[in-house]
Amino acid sequence: MAGASDRHHRISLNLIKLLDDYLEESECEAFMTDMKFKVDETTFYYPDVFVTCEENPESAFYRQNPVLIIEVLSPSTRQTDKREKLRVYPQIPTVQEYVIVEQDEIKIKIHRRQPDGRWITYFYDQSDRDEIIEFQSVGLEITLVEIYRRVRFED
Repeated sequence: MAGASDRHHRISLNLIKLLDDYLEESECEAFMTDMKFKVDETTFYYPDVFVTCEENPESAFYRQNPVLIIEVLSPSTRQTDKREKLRVYPQIPTVQEYVIVEQDEIKIKIHRRQPDGRWITYFYDQSDRDEIIEFQSVGLEITLVEIYRRVRFED
């Protein structure tokens, strides 16, 4: 999304840095906003952050098999991220987690695919600042403090 707020940018940057460093020796790669992923022949999305583990991508301009998708909510994308994408992303067989991150408060929802195919949602907020959050799809453990590092909230 062009023209994101400083909080949106900082959160996305924190996540991409954490994921990119963690995945450095992995076959998986982390991408942000300018890389799109192909849902089907006519549908493409530009997630804020996503991870894919494709060995031979079909194109240098998109990926097709994300395992982790992260959207930082903005006023202009909030409803699409919370409704449309929440319906679409779980239908993609490779997606293991869809994470929704608030930018105006410390609050995260992790929608996670279970081994039996069901999806369970995990909630984290200000009271969980130091709790370890695991992105199971890639095996990364981080805290809310790391995700919201240098994010300034208005009093």
